[in-house]
Amino acid sequence: MSGHSKWHTIKHKKGALDAKRGKIFTKLIKEITVAARTGGSGDVDANARLRKAVTDAKAQNMPNDTIDRAIKRGTGELEGVNYEEITYEGYGPNGVAVLIETMTDNRNRTVAEIRHIFTKNGGNLGEAGSVAWMFDKKGYIVVDKAAKSEEELFEIAIEAGAEDLKEEGEVFEIFTAPDTFDAVNEAVKAAGIEPQAAEVTMIPQNEIKLEGGDAKTMLKLYDALDDNDDVQKVYANFDIDESEME
Repeated sequence: MSGHSKWHTIKHKKGALDAKRGKIFTKLIKEITVAARTGGSGDVDANARLRKAVTDAKAQNMPNDTIDRAIKRGTGELEGVNYEEITYEGYGPNGVAVLIETMTDNRNRTVAEIRHIFTKNGGNLGEAGSVAWMFDKKGYIVVDKAAKSEEELFEIAIEAGAEDLKEEGEVFEIFTAPDTFDAVNEAVKAAGIEPQAAEVTMIPQNEIKLEGGDAKTMLKLYDALDDNDDVQKVYANFDIDESEME
């Protein structure tokens, strides 16, 4: 098991646990608030980032009034915390590159907590720019192989502006430029296909194979970072066999 679909598998399993703990709501509310503020509008039709955040929130059964309050805090109609978006970079075991996107109301607290997590879990926090160059920002859509033939899906995706389509295990992975992600995602849905995953994400240019102790340490580091309340997303360029992950 290799390729970016592994991240979908990890995040899907973790997302189910986070949903039970309410952690996923905290992260989604922050994203909705910041999307409404930075996108210049609380209108989902005019703000692509907000539209995606609201779609994700509804997929987790977030109540509409919770979504509305988060939007109003972002647009200033309600009082709320002013979150700052900061990206941190670091290294895991065996030189694995780690990229962490955060939203925080206290950058000193956040950097101290992230440094502590790295130190405690066999990694170290790096300088700005130390690993970001190892990732490309891409739209990423995962489709079950049973949904369409490769030829049909390729035609739908490429016509809508996708860059590439790859076969990966039981799924097809579609890659797009960030600015064509919405168009490709809508084209896939219009063809009657519900994607297993659809997001603008950071794709590693190459991966580092981990096994045994290094694999275990890396997954602990990933989980600890992802569990932090200020962390929105964690990306890393490791490759671990599915049997190791179990």
